[in-house]
Amino acid sequence: MTTTTPSAISRLTDRGTNIGLLVLRIVLGVTFLAHGAQKFFVFTIPGTQASFADMGVPLPEVAAIVVATLELVGGAFLILGLATRIVGVMLAVDMAVALFLVHLSSGFFAADGGVELVLLLAVGALVLALTGPGVYALDTFVRRRIAPTS
Repeated sequence: MTTTTPSAISRLTDRGTNIGLLVLRIVLGVTFLAHGAQKFFVFTIPGTQASFADMGVPLPEVAAIVVATLELVGGAFLILGLATRIVGVMLAVDMAVALFLVHLSSGFFAADGGVELVLLLAVGALVLALTGPGVYALDTFVRRRIAPTS
């Protein structure tokens, strides 16, 4: 019979946590990147500006560019695990604004234009902002290169 020591349990938990954070970063990153690319290349910036204006988003000419860029670049950064905490906060705020300005009045379900998707994206981004990217990230690599452990 094999016994598991506390340090072995800790290593397994750490590995599971880091793999979980990697999966979360990749899925959120791909989702945000796709939405940003959609705003740039499918809807186009003028189309996104018009859509934002119709939804009552303040300063739609500026907001469309800022949101599209944040989602495209921020999504890529999440995938790489680069500036994860900062990007996580920015994307969580982006989704919170979308939730309150656009989706809240439509109820819960995404199919009805509700908060379901933006709530999940906001919370996922907030989790990454609070926890960091995990060890499988450029943030961790850069941090180790700048301050190597003894």
